[in-house]
Amino acid sequence: MAFSGTTVRYEARDHRAYITLNRPERLNAITAEMAREIAAAVEEANADDAVRVIVLQGEGRSFCSGYDLKVYAEEGTDHQGQVWDPIKDFRMMKSNTDHFFTLWRSAKPTIAKVQGHAVAGGSDIALSCDLVVMAEDARIGYMPARVWGCPTTAMWVYRLGAERAKRMLLTGDTIDGVQAKEWGLVIDAVPADELDDAVEALVDRMAGVPINQLVMQKMMINQAFDNMGLQSTQNMAILFDGITRHSPEGRWFVDFAREHGFGAAVRWRDTGRFIPDGGGPIPGPGDIAAMNGAHDTEAGR
Repeated sequence: MAFSGTTVRYEARDHRAYITLNRPERLNAITAEMAREIAAAVEEANADDAVRVIVLQGEGRSFCSGYDLKVYAEEGTDHQGQVWDPIKDFRMMKSNTDHFFTLWRSAKPTIAKVQGHAVAGGSDIALSCDLVVMAEDARIGYMPARVWGCPTTAMWVYRLGAERAKRMLLTGDTIDGVQAKEWGLVIDAVPADELDDAVEALVDRMAGVPINQLVMQKMMINQAFDNMGLQSTQNMAILFDGITRHSPEGRWFVDFAREHGFGAAVRWRDTGRFIPDGGGPIPGPGDIAAMNGAHDTEAGR
């Protein structure tokens, strides 16, 4: 029986599988169910002898806006309590990360097709693919580096090198597809109306290669990353992600979201407003009104 999900759609044809994140009304924001369904769809594609290449895409105007902050912050289902259980938190986030990373561990090559946004946890998903093709006007970044997050796949440094990874994660900035290509973060960036054709041309070229060749070339390259300590780096990143969500600053962010709504919390974070060390008083209505230049991404973490 073919895979069938509620947050992910799956289709296989012409030696390729299409995995589509399918929560367009929430800009494909991540839930635990979506993480599990990504892994199930990757497993389905790998079990299909006719499939040679896997394409990961997002339905609607965004690839993925990150974890659903309305669920995890505003509604308080972020596993924060009076006492933080780091092992419970690690187990939860490692499970999600391992689900995302089935795209990297997949025997068959994976390509992410990014329109709109691949931000916060959505960048973790995109960068778990072997290749990423972006629309030139799409944005990628990990804004929760400013507060309440650490990228659990740790792929920024492996794709960009130390200095540019620091440039991204010490600011929480995003970059567009053009700059991402210039920096070598993604393989290509094309005008938005050419994105589908560009990905299909790449898939066509790869799908003509025998599956044994594709699998062995990918295994060899991935082994080099494992030799550089990818798994141990991920373990540290996952632990740090839990710490950032339970630090004084992390709790300040959650309290802010619960009082003013997740949209206001994200705008405060992303527009560069000062985030106090050790938390601090929750901003009042005047402070909220003073914010400007907000981004309409509804991005999570």
